[in-house]
Amino acid sequence: MPEIGQITREQAAALTGLAPYDDDSGKHVGARRIDGGRQRLRQALYTAALPASFRWNPQLMALYSRLIAAGKGHKRALVACARKLIVIINAVVARGTPWVAEPPRTASVSVT
Repeated sequence: MPEIGQITREQAAALTGLAPYDDDSGKHVGARRIDGGRQRLRQALYTAALPASFRWNPQLMALYSRLIAAGKGHKRALVACARKLIVIINAVVARGTPWVAEPPRTASVSVT
């Protein structure tokens, strides 16, 4: 994906085929689906999201747990983790900095 790091997070999700598209028409509100994009890249991200969301990536593990607790299905939660993974990759490449599991803590100012 040569565009990585030069596009927005929404464009990155659309290019990989992980962006949710609506199925609405008139008063009918259909389910959101992922579609289009680059199939091999989408499959690779989905495959990478599986172990990352269960064992390796704390951010994806928290996202997966939160979605399952909210009543989402396993595959829907994995697709959300794959989308989050491409967003993280895009941000890391755009910034040119290595990925860290925990963001730095900001200093808190106490008011007395």
